[in-house]
Amino acid sequence: MNSESNQNISESDLIKGSLDKDRKMQEMLYQRFSSKMYGVCLRYCKNTDDAQDLLQDGFVKVFRNIEKFRGDGSFEGWMRRIFVNTSIEHFRRTSKNYSVTDTEDVSIEDPSLTALDNLAEKDIIKMIQELSPGYRQVFNMYVIEGYSHKDIGEILGISEGTSKSQLARAKGILKKMVEEKLNQTAKGLN
Repeated sequence: MNSESNQNISESDLIKGSLDKDRKMQEMLYQRFSSKMYGVCLRYCKNTDDAQDLLQDGFVKVFRNIEKFRGDGSFEGWMRRIFVNTSIEHFRRTSKNYSVTDTEDVSIEDPSLTALDNLAEKDIIKMIQELSPGYRQVFNMYVIEGYSHKDIGEILGISEGTSKSQLARAKGILKKMVEEKLNQTAKGLN
C-alpha cells in the first residue's frame, strides 16, 4: 500500500487494526511514525545501526503494549515515551562500566547555543552523537524530551546536581563543536 493511501486511514483505525493484530495496519502505522521515531532513536545513539535496532525494538514494544494506550494524550506522544525509554534501557545495557561522577559542587556556566540555528539538522544530530554517553543522555532527556533534572537523576541513578552539571558540560562541548563547524564553513567560503 502506498504512503498516499496510508494518509487516508485515520490514526484511530491504525490503532484499532494494530490491536487486532492486522499486519497491514501495523505496517501502515510503522510507515506513518517510523521516521519521527527514528529521529528520537538517532539522538540517543552513537550510530545509525544502533538507531535502527532501537527503532525495531521500540516498535515491537509499541505493538506488544498498544492495548495500554488509553487515549488520554496523543498517540505519537505515547509512542515517543516508549522510544525514549527503550533508548534509556539501551544506554543502561551498553554502558555498564560507564559511571557518572557526582559533581554537585562544581559550578559551570550555561553557555548559549544560539549558533545552532545556522547549522543543518544532520550536523546537530552528528554533534549530539559525538557527546559521551552520559552527556548525550542528559542533554537529550532535558533539552529534547523535557525531563526535569530531578526526573533525570531518578531515571539514571544520579543526583540532580550531577544532571545539571552533565547538561552544562554537554552544552559547553556542543558550543565548541558549533563554533568549530561555523569556522570551518566560513573558511570554506573564503
